[in-house]
Parts: sequence; structure tokens; C-alpha cells
Amino acid sequence: VQLQASGGGSVQAGGSLTLSCEASQTVRGAYTLGWYRQAPGKERELVATVTSGGTTRYADSVKGRFAISRDNNKNAVWLQMDRLKAEDTGVYYCNARRTVTPVINYWGQGTQVTVSS
Repeated sequence: VQLQASGGGSVQAGGSLTLSCEASQTVRGAYTLGWYRQAPGKERELVATVTSGGTTRYADSVKGRFAISRDNNKNAVWLQMDRLKAEDTGVYYCNARRTVTPVINYWGQGTQVTVSS
């Protein structure tokens, strides 16, 4: 599975961005889709995930500000980011995790999000 992410950019604190990610093949059913981010000097961390059934999970730091969604017909996942903060700055990675054996993680190329205070 190849993942193509887009939508990053620079925005002032309090602004909004929407990240998009499209998979090269079907990811319905056996895949959980998600977004992770990596800030300079820090480890990659989970931002949000959504299962094939629509169950979502968010990092505490983004709850109430970010919303993840997916469209299984389009093999796509989005991350709507509102009320952005400087600490949201980082490279955002799209992820597709195959949840049946064999479990495999696929990663997109990353898209930069920069929030200026």
C-alpha cells in the first residue's frame, strides 16, 4: 500500500489546516488509518486513528481540536485541525495499519505543518 499525504503548510496559531491522505489500493475492512507526527528532536507520536468501523482515537493534546475521518470508497483519510497551537508543529505522517495477520504498517512520506505563535 502506498500512501500519498498532502495539505500541510504554515499557519498562525488559532488557524486551521486539513490534511489528506489517499491510499493506492483498498484499505477498507482490514486497515486502521491514522495520523502521526514528529516534532524536531522528539519521537513520532500518535495524533489520531480511525478503524474501518469508524471508531476514533485521539491523543489527549488534540482532543476537541482535531477530527479524523475516512472514506472507504475513496481509500482516503483526512485530519481536520482547528485551533492550531505552536506545539502542533511537526511532520505529519499518514499511516495504514493492517490489523489482520500479517500485521503491517504502511507510512506516507510526511507533510510539514508549521504553526507560528
